[in-house]
Formats: sequence, structure tokens, C-alpha cells
Amino acid sequence: MGLILLEALLAMAVLVAIVWWTMFSGRDKGELPQAPPADAQRDAASDSENK
Repeated sequence: MGLILLEALLAMAVLVAIVWWTMFSGRDKGELPQAPPADAQRDAASDSENK
């Protein structure tokens, strides 16, 4: 029984490591910055067209 729990714990650790690696491996500072709301982008685009 203990061996099964150990194996399940190891599998979970491997899964978490894979997810962590794929999410954060190529980024210098973790998550990407949030994009401005769509309304702000639309307003900026319409302002540049009116000039």
C-alpha cells in the first residue's frame, strides 16, 4: 500500500514539474504582462485614424 502511495506521489510531482516547466521555462520574469482592455485598444485605434 505504501509503495502505491509513493508511486502516486511521484507521478503527481512529475506532472507538476512538467506543467511548471511548460508554463514558465522561456520567460525571464514569469507571466506575461496583462494586455490593456479591448475598449482601450479600440479607442486608441480610432484616435489614430482620426488624425
